[in-house]
Amino acid sequence: MELIVGPRTRVTPFTDRAVAAGMTKAMVYNHTVLPIGTDDPSAEYRALTQAAAIWDVGCERQVQITGADAHRMVTYLCARDLRDLPVGVARYAPMCDHDGRLVNDPMALRIDETTFWLSIADSDVLLWARAVAGEGGYDVEVTEPDVWPLAIQGPRAADVVAAALGEWARELRFFSFARHDHGDIPMVVCRSGWSGQGGFELFLMDSTKGEQLWDLLWEAGQPFGLGVGAPNNSERIESFLLSFGGDTDPETDPDEAGIGRFVSLSGDDDGPEASTSHDFIGKAALRARRASGSQRRLVGLVIDGDAPSPLRSPRSVQSPDGHPVGTLRALARSPRFRANIGLALLDPPWFEPGTELRVSLDGANRAATTTTLPFNLD
Repeated sequence: MELIVGPRTRVTPFTDRAVAAGMTKAMVYNHTVLPIGTDDPSAEYRALTQAAAIWDVGCERQVQITGADAHRMVTYLCARDLRDLPVGVARYAPMCDHDGRLVNDPMALRIDETTFWLSIADSDVLLWARAVAGEGGYDVEVTEPDVWPLAIQGPRAADVVAAALGEWARELRFFSFARHDHGDIPMVVCRSGWSGQGGFELFLMDSTKGEQLWDLLWEAGQPFGLGVGAPNNSERIESFLLSFGGDTDPETDPDEAGIGRFVSLSGDDDGPEASTSHDFIGKAALRARRASGSQRRLVGLVIDGDAPSPLRSPRSVQSPDGHPVGTLRALARSPRFRANIGLALLDPPWFEPGTELRVSLDGANRAATTTTLPFNLD
């Protein structure tokens, strides 16, 4: 099957360079091509965990909210309290619908006093934000700017970025960012990224400069072992980084997904603190869900047997006597733990650590055991 790129599916400013560097597999994410692998996944994993990797993540589209009411609207959109978010800082900020279900789990960046970017996972947040802006009467403009992230991840990421852009980049704290022009290449440089190894995301602000930025980083990174790669399924499961839409289904709420700590439910909406508490879309529904005690949980699974085939769709997880108790949402062979590990959304009480379950993979009914996240199998 050949992936056809057309008006509905965009390439990024880095696509051609990523292919030339060895990327041979791709998928569609946010209506955009996302390179997802080379023909040597072991080399990709080694580069990420032992040196540094360059990823074309231009598919992480930005939703820009700007205007007099931008801050007020962003705090209402996001379930995490962003009222004290300063300029130059980013925060992971899940978003919910009115029933408490996840809409997306973006990183929110405050670019200036009246401008915010939501760096989104795979869903149409632009349409959602425009609807909220219109219904709420907010004085804002909601757009998709000409901004394209390129990631450098791994233990030598700081060496690569410092060599390319300057030693100042080492001073950036985790989830902080700075506006930077490198010659005629405009960007925002953020200490962030979708791996447990640490790194940077460079938000290119001019799509005509994509190959220049890639070449700059590629050349600077060679002394440090920089290799081409993509968001790495094995490493992100090992580190437990949520994949919205993959690890979750359309009914999943933040507590079920294991990111409830990033939701601000403090404050008594009916008491004396009501005027100062953080209100957001889905707050009342999330409180009711949490109080019910009937929620599912996303947990780790350690699965017996040989290395499994890639998971193409969720698989049923069953109790020892064969009753469905949830779904396996993600699966990988872990180089770090030398085990088959996965993420499963399970019904209560089957998500308790140490529960023995079964899952069918590659024609075999395999034993599986639940474990807490992140994985700790060393």
